[in-house]
Amino acid sequence: MEESISNKNDFREGLLSGIPIAIGYAPVAIAFGLLAKATGLLLSETIAMSMFVFAGAAQYMALSMISLGAGTVEIITATFIVNIRHLLMSASLNERVESDHPLIKACYAFGITDEVFAVASARTDTPIRSMYVLGVGLVAYGSWVINSGVGYVAGALIPETVEESMGMALYALFIALLIPAVRQKGRIVISLAILGGAFHWLFSLFTTSGWALLLGALSAIAVMELTEMSTKRGGTS
Repeated sequence: MEESISNKNDFREGLLSGIPIAIGYAPVAIAFGLLAKATGLLLSETIAMSMFVFAGAAQYMALSMISLGAGTVEIITATFIVNIRHLLMSASLNERVESDHPLIKACYAFGITDEVFAVASARTDTPIRSMYVLGVGLVAYGSWVINSGVGYVAGALIPETVEESMGMALYALFIALLIPAVRQKGRIVISLAILGGAFHWLFSLFTTSGWALLLGALSAIAVMELTEMSTKRGGTS
């Protein structure tokens, strides 16, 4: 009985802690819904993507690849690479969260995003209660899925000329995300962009646009990483 009451209290506390995340997700999810409609997705497809992927950066990237005509395998591979950091976050959080039923752990692991991880990791109690993490993730998840649908439906109220221009918003979003990185590490970001463009052109000569985009990005990252490693070795020798 006491355990049940404790679980309810932890879950309620998690829901309350997740409200700021839910509020922050709302405009981003609405924008995703608008862009999904402009890209040509159905309402059911838009909601399903938010339900099963639940990863903003990956979903926006998927829209970009869909608009380029990329295939299913290319999109899945790219989103897996973008989301691979979730494995590290889940592993880190697993060390601090109490041991629980595998199904409970699977549920809150699915709901881990950068923001959910940050809120849960800020807990000072050890171990962190699993129902608390579940509560944080659930309210964030609900906001993302619901507002994705709201954005899509709102797109039907937007004039056709405005809806057609929404395709440009996706590229504007990526540019906006790049600006802070350019200010902090301009040389690296610009070099990555140039290398990525060059590799994309090279791979596009003998493969589809989706694979060219993915392979180009990975190749650019690999070259920059090898260059950095070589520079560090040269500096220490």
